[in-house]
Amino acid sequence: MSFTVKSVRIDASYTLLCAAAICVISGIYKPIFYGITAIAVHEAGHLLAMFRYGYFPKRIKISLFAIHIADDARHTRRVKENFFIIFFGPAANFICVFLFYLLYLFGRDMWLPFVFANASVGLLNSLPVMSLDGGQLLYLLLCRRLSGQTAERVITLLTLIMLIPLAAFGFVVLFQSPGNFSLLFVCGYLLLSLLTRENHYY
Repeated sequence: MSFTVKSVRIDASYTLLCAAAICVISGIYKPIFYGITAIAVHEAGHLLAMFRYGYFPKRIKISLFAIHIADDARHTRRVKENFFIIFFGPAANFICVFLFYLLYLFGRDMWLPFVFANASVGLLNSLPVMSLDGGQLLYLLLCRRLSGQTAERVITLLTLIMLIPLAAFGFVVLFQSPGNFSLLFVCGYLLLSLLTRENHYY
């Protein structure tokens, strides 16, 4: 499914729409809704930072596991601008964690799931791993001292090093809470991004 908003083409995969329909029918839409809201906040942070510098994406592709913003200007922007645009994704999540937690303290229990969802998305994307924001920020910093190829190798090595304890902890969580594959799913996604080289280095 595709539509255009102010010259920006937005593509939503049919797999995503089918998954959303299944979640609604099966009655498990609430945790999915919290997660999607946190991801939307994250991507909105990137977009707002882009608008701040006068850049507009040509295309936004929404799939079942990711949202990709087509940003053709990233190779011509200053490092400072790229750094701020990448940084403001997780920053938007942590700002929402603070705001939603304040609402929770004022007796609004309905906001607590939003706190956990935004904290999870913000922390996950802050990891210095491959295609995540933390990895891209680290890449920009490393490129001040190293070549682009060397910086990629360093981040790839960090990804492998972090996957081992994450996977081990994922199995511990699975044994403690049978059926909780969330952390193992994250490890699988990170491993897949490593094997397929689906990264977006600047």
